[in-house]
Amino acid sequence: MRTIFHGFGPAGAMPARAEILRSGLGALVGIGLTGLLAQGLGGLLPAPLPPALIPPMGASAVLLFAVPSSPLAQPWNLMAGNLVAALIGVSLAALLPAPVPAAAIAIGLAIAAMMVLRCLHPPSGAVALTAVLGGPAVHGLGYGFVLWPVMGNSLLLLGAALAYNRLAGRLYPHAPRSLHRTEDPPAFDRVGFTSADLDQALKDYGQFLDVNREDLENILRRTELKALRRRGGQILCGQVMSRDVIAVAPDTALSEAHALMRAHHIKALPVTDDQARILGIVTQTDLLDRADWRGGRPGIGFSRRLALALRGASAPNGTAKDIMTVPVKTVTPDMAIVEAIVLFAEAGLHHLPVVGDAGRLVGIVSQSDVLVAMLAERQGAA
Repeated sequence: MRTIFHGFGPAGAMPARAEILRSGLGALVGIGLTGLLAQGLGGLLPAPLPPALIPPMGASAVLLFAVPSSPLAQPWNLMAGNLVAALIGVSLAALLPAPVPAAAIAIGLAIAAMMVLRCLHPPSGAVALTAVLGGPAVHGLGYGFVLWPVMGNSLLLLGAALAYNRLAGRLYPHAPRSLHRTEDPPAFDRVGFTSADLDQALKDYGQFLDVNREDLENILRRTELKALRRRGGQILCGQVMSRDVIAVAPDTALSEAHALMRAHHIKALPVTDDQARILGIVTQTDLLDRADWRGGRPGIGFSRRLALALRGASAPNGTAKDIMTVPVKTVTPDMAIVEAIVLFAEAGLHHLPVVGDAGRLVGIVSQSDVLVAMLAERQGAA
């Protein structure tokens, strides 16, 4: 009996409270803005006055604001899915006077069309149903229903989702990004199975998966590394880290930070407070991209000053705090170096500060440290 009803319970763990709040607030803002703008714009349209907001937008808001990384929530799925479903629904409503058969055929055709066009969007099924069962107010619009309110609502909701998710720090639209902007795949993708292997496996599976393909590949590669950690050695970051770390204070002049890098032949300087707590990190890339070089000395240019002002940062004075990267990805001494390898590969990092109690800096791990440790382990195993 327990087996029969096992699948009826909640799936997965409850999201973090911050994520719940962010999703709920996003839907509130998105639907609110869409409705208000639609009311204003709808008043400019000729009679008969179309509805300002249609119910399927509520279902679209769930995807765009709660699971924006889902393949079903991407802009192409939202726009193309809703428009295709609306066209099919309006056509069936005109061709078949019986509402139930028209609704059933409209839903079936809409799903098939969305799958062929790769724009599957579940709320679009409700759009097709609304076109058939919406009553005289909707039927009187004819194909105008496709343009307004369907396309109008979809565009307004998409605009709200793009703005809100960007402000909330989410990646939307969810698309793979090349770290080096070259044709080479990231280092993380060059080990284990290939992308072609995954594509073939998905083709053999033959069913639609509600997960972004890139996310799925990332999860599988992480699984490979976890398995490697379980089968292999247990070298910890604390065993390979450099302990005599060159760090700087937030008010260290950029020229001094540059001089330290050159003198010690290092590529990164952790920025710490008086208690050795990590505040940021200054890398060679930060010096090249964020500092203004004049007369061979780094300073702060106008564009960087403007960016800092928009962020609400304190007035720039040509110090480490003006160009440092925050927040900083870190590891702990008891963390396996496999975890460091994942961070190196995924984020394109070269150095990872090692923090102990209360976030205090106790060392730093470089790619070279990890490489030497892995080679030593391999030789020991041989």
